[in-house]
Amino acid sequence: MKQCTVIDSSYGRLTPVADGGDLCGLYMTDHRHRPAEESFGDRADGAGAFAEAEEPPEVYFAVALKECTRKLSPHGTPFQRRVWDLLTGIPYGETRTYGELAENLCSPKVPRTVGPANGRNPTGIVVPSATGSSA
Repeated sequence: MKQCTVIDSSYGRLTPVADGGDLCGLYMTDHRHRPAEESFGDRADGAGAFAEAEEPPEVYFAVALKECTRKLSPHGTPFQRRVWDLLTGIPYGETRTYGELAENLCSPKVPRTVGPANGRNPTGIVVPSATGSSA
């Protein structure tokens, strides 16, 4: 069962969404591929999947950006999930190109499909993104 909450942070208003306790989305107000609000489930401020969210968002994100300890279960196509799994393996402070990710997928000719999958990453704040260059 999905649940959501809204957090005010220095990044703006954020809406984390959990499904069965696992983080499946973390959306900014102007998130490019933000799903409809009604798809986020019941609001559960300070309860359920968000009961432990007592720290200020900046403290949480300072840690989460370096090492996300929360189980992630983003919803997407099998290909998107493969790309997002690769993104979780990018060490903090490093980048990968779409071409490098495509090679890791054993599909060096598909960097153009890696880009849109990367752009639809619903946990982009805590999971790194690849750069647009395919070289």
